[in-house]
Amino acid sequence: MPACRFALAVTLLSVTALSATAGDWPQFRGPNGAAVAADTGLPVKWSTTENVRWKIDLPGRGVGNPVIANGHVFLTASSGWQQDRLHVLCYDVADGKKRWERQFWATGNTTSHQKTCMAGPTPVTDGKNVYALFATGDLFALDADGNLLWYRALVRDYPDITNQVGMAASPVLWRDTLFVPMENAGDSFVAGLDVRDGTNRWKARRKKDIIWTTPLVVPNGDGADVLFLSSKDLTAFDAATGKKMWEITDKEMSPVSSVAAGKDGTVLVPGAEFLLLRPGGAKPEVVWKTNKLKNTTYASPLIYQNRIYNYSSIGLTCARAADGKVLWQQRLKGPFSSSPVGADGKVYCVNEEGTVFVLEAGDEAKVLGENAMGEVILATPAVADGAIFLRSDQHLYCIAEKTKDSVGTKAPIPRD
Repeated sequence: MPACRFALAVTLLSVTALSATAGDWPQFRGPNGAAVAADTGLPVKWSTTENVRWKIDLPGRGVGNPVIANGHVFLTASSGWQQDRLHVLCYDVADGKKRWERQFWATGNTTSHQKTCMAGPTPVTDGKNVYALFATGDLFALDADGNLLWYRALVRDYPDITNQVGMAASPVLWRDTLFVPMENAGDSFVAGLDVRDGTNRWKARRKKDIIWTTPLVVPNGDGADVLFLSSKDLTAFDAATGKKMWEITDKEMSPVSSVAAGKDGTVLVPGAEFLLLRPGGAKPEVVWKTNKLKNTTYASPLIYQNRIYNYSSIGLTCARAADGKVLWQQRLKGPFSSSPVGADGKVYCVNEEGTVFVLEAGDEAKVLGENAMGEVILATPAVADGAIFLRSDQHLYCIAEKTKDSVGTKAPIPRD
């Protein structure tokens, strides 16, 4: 059992009775990791003041997207000269008021590429609690009121973990198991942790490689498999036991872009060639493969309304999900690090300069809006409660159509 673990299991029994709902955005790329929201009435055009429900200052940088459940917005940040101060924050969806903030000192290495930071991974929430993994290997579980439930310093449990460019793979949840991807050039592994106290339920070794992909949970009968993508393989583990279920290998899979989930149970695997798989049985069916959707950015592809959207070197490419045939390409100014999001019949694309392109989802390219935020944005947008949440290096924006009940609130965070 890991030596460095601080558990407050008793506190779990008195957690506020909340649970994530269908309209929430609980993890990286939203419900089921699909980057698709059911919200309607979302704005097409806005500015830094128009159609802004609220805007708040942030205490540090972050690449992870905000996660939203039951009126709470959770996100992480890192600050300090050496990025050694780690922040977990919670805001009110309605007005941006800060509910709480918790700060911790990093225990692991804080070296990273200048584009990313220690708040690279996106936290995950089940509505009751929030689980925040940082690139330092520090992992925190807090309840909805900000009480610390347990903590693990993974680099103390496993001292050979190393990554000099920064980690960004995000944890995901299934029932009462938290899946933690720690694929790196040192002690490389993936693990399923008990959400009650952070102990390992299972741990599987992985090849030594620097990987930034977030796992994807797919149903399998009464249980589920959790898929981990690396540069050479896509491996499915039984979510409950960690038993390897199947593996597909390829010489040029993506170590950065994550697997995309389709509404029909298919999964899209990015790489030099894109694969559409239908999991099931001892090995998934390969529905089709194509080299027309080459992975050229940090972003993950999107499956939305039976079409695939993926960034190319010139902008956005749209293909049919049924067979991978390219339908159109639209020139958009890049580069793009955040992943596209589908909602309200539209596709939202955010480049690194903070310009949000809104395109109509369909068989023909049509740009509906172009909205310049004027700030660096690397985080994927979140969509919940009829609003779009944009996280830059300095601010968190809540973008929504103005109504009589809309509140334009700016709630700055005190800087300690």
